[in-house]
Amino acid sequence: MIQILNTVLIGITAGSIYSLMAIAMVLVWRSTRVVNFAQAGMALLSTYFGYEVIQISGSYWIALPVAMIGGAVVASIIELVIMRLLLKHSSQGAIASITPIIATLGLLGLIKSVIGYFWGNQDRTIVSPLSNVGFTFGTNTLAISPMKLFIIIAILVLVLSLTFIFQRTNLGLALRASAYSPEISRLAGIKVDLVRTIGWALAGAAGGVAGMLQTANGTGTLSPDSLEFSLLLAFGFIAAVIGGLDSLIGAVLGALVLGLVLAFVLTYVGGSLVFITAFVLLLIILLIRPGGIISQKAGRRA
Repeated sequence: MIQILNTVLIGITAGSIYSLMAIAMVLVWRSTRVVNFAQAGMALLSTYFGYEVIQISGSYWIALPVAMIGGAVVASIIELVIMRLLLKHSSQGAIASITPIIATLGLLGLIKSVIGYFWGNQDRTIVSPLSNVGFTFGTNTLAISPMKLFIIIAILVLVLSLTFIFQRTNLGLALRASAYSPEISRLAGIKVDLVRTIGWALAGAAGGVAGMLQTANGTGTLSPDSLEFSLLLAFGFIAAVIGGLDSLIGAVLGALVLGLVLAFVLTYVGGSLVFITAFVLLLIILLIRPGGIISQKAGRRA
């Protein structure tokens, strides 16, 4: 029984972190209709900003908001300098719709090269600010520690905040309108370009938080070719598609489903099948519900 409980706790913690990356991808998709494969590179760069703050101040709690702000700034610059130009000039031609997506793949490599140039390829360490030792329950140790509990609470607060923005504010309405019908939105007085930049900034901030939490929860090391961030991108994308690319709630639900499934496979089957299981789950969900667990129509409300 305790093993099942620990497996569930591991899945919820992992799924919570995947949900941040999934949310970041959904935010960009909902504001520009672009799948941003550079999200992992942006999150990694933001985490390096946090690392530098820790070296200077010695405080993870100062570094976390700095990484958020750094991620938002980097994402805004990318949208302003690169993506906005691509979107304006990719409205014609047979491959116009995939040009920005291809560009994000190139951006991922570029960001990693920049990180390697400034920080080198050696591993950098970020020490968890809270204990990673699980709470004890009688004679048993649970797979939930103070750090993991903080991760779940922090992500819950962020998800609720973003959901409120999209459901209850004019900004959320403008983000949805700019994505689905930019021409009509401009006629209605919405500054579409500014709104898209804000969408990218929110995604960059979410990626920065994901990177800082993932590093503190995992091995605690950073490198340009970090496997953790590559898996974070892959699982975040899979979670977003499983949940529905148009829904923030779907992204969270898809991430939790993915995290739980992978945790049970890791515990009861073996680590060698974890990666392929994620893609098998994606294929099954798409065969049953091509629009994801929460369809596009439902996703617009989230």
